[in-house]
Amino acid sequence: MEIVTVNLGSRSYPVCIGRGILADLGTLLREQHATAGRVAVVTDSVVGKIYKERVVATLTAAGFAPWVIEIPAGEEHKNLAWLAFLYDKLIEGRIERRSPLIALGGGVIGDITGFAAATFQRGLPFVQVPTTLLAQVDASVGGKTAINHSAGKNLIGAFYQPRLVVIDVETLTTLPRREFLAGMAEVIKYGVILSPDLFALVEEQLSALLHLTPALLAAVVKTCCQLKALVVEEDETEGDYRAILNFGHTVGHAIERATEYKLFLHGEAVAMGMAFAMHLSQQRGLCSATTKERVCRLLKTAGLPVVIPQTLTRESLLLGIEADKKVAAGKVKFVCIEEIGRTRFEHLTAQEVMGYLRGGIRHAGGGH
Repeated sequence: MEIVTVNLGSRSYPVCIGRGILADLGTLLREQHATAGRVAVVTDSVVGKIYKERVVATLTAAGFAPWVIEIPAGEEHKNLAWLAFLYDKLIEGRIERRSPLIALGGGVIGDITGFAAATFQRGLPFVQVPTTLLAQVDASVGGKTAINHSAGKNLIGAFYQPRLVVIDVETLTTLPRREFLAGMAEVIKYGVILSPDLFALVEEQLSALLHLTPALLAAVVKTCCQLKALVVEEDETEGDYRAILNFGHTVGHAIERATEYKLFLHGEAVAMGMAFAMHLSQQRGLCSATTKERVCRLLKTAGLPVVIPQTLTRESLLLGIEADKKVAAGKVKFVCIEEIGRTRFEHLTAQEVMGYLRGGIRHAGGGH
């Protein structure tokens, strides 16, 4: 087991990464939370079928009394209605202020459970147990919690750090192929914005990664967590620098909103957003055509979409960009790329962003 520490003073916490360590969850939680007792586990209808019993067993063996709450799978359920359902179930399960709240699942479960933990009884100890690649390399680390609103993604949320993150890469063997590929978008993102070495590694070892080579997978997940930790340590609440993590997300979130979170997975939308951001960066003279093509080629080779569908209207995307949480004084802090590993913020209006969409809704983001 490898441990990455997120250093945030009194709110520091370990990110435990390994193979088969889900069975150690009870012991790891006991080490962080000395008082055993009631603990709530939030999962979804898909993940629960596979891992619920294992998690209940390890927690029970460590002296905890687990209370399991299931919600339906899918981004469309990350909303106020299902948050209220969580609150009701926490009350029904007699969850107390010192009871840990465990998120067992992907980014949706981590986001809504984290927000419930931040707000129920003014804060419960929060534990992340991510089971998707996207959640393991990104969503489970850093303390962003949120639910969606009809006006935009993650508009209601809080920064609330977990006490513990337990990443078992073996859970990726039960992940649907499409979900795994969507997670690769976030892996590639970290390479583009922060690490030429990681980007080159993914280029060279993509086939092995897609075949879930265990040691390589664990190493890549660890590297992404280390990179995320460095950014979070420098700017925990996204005052400035942390916004680089939003590369591809401004347009990606707009795509998700325009399709009511039903047509594309988050990573797929972000991949299209990254390809568009590379196009915009090149058009503004910030990066070379070679750099743009290199990024878009890797996204496509990883099985990710790079072209925004023509079925999405300019108006629907414009509304999504205008509703972006990062808009200030009418402009969004758009993450552009100068070269692999080096970013630059461009402050643009939604109309200016939309001006870089060419040929209707299609753009030259590395092929059509």
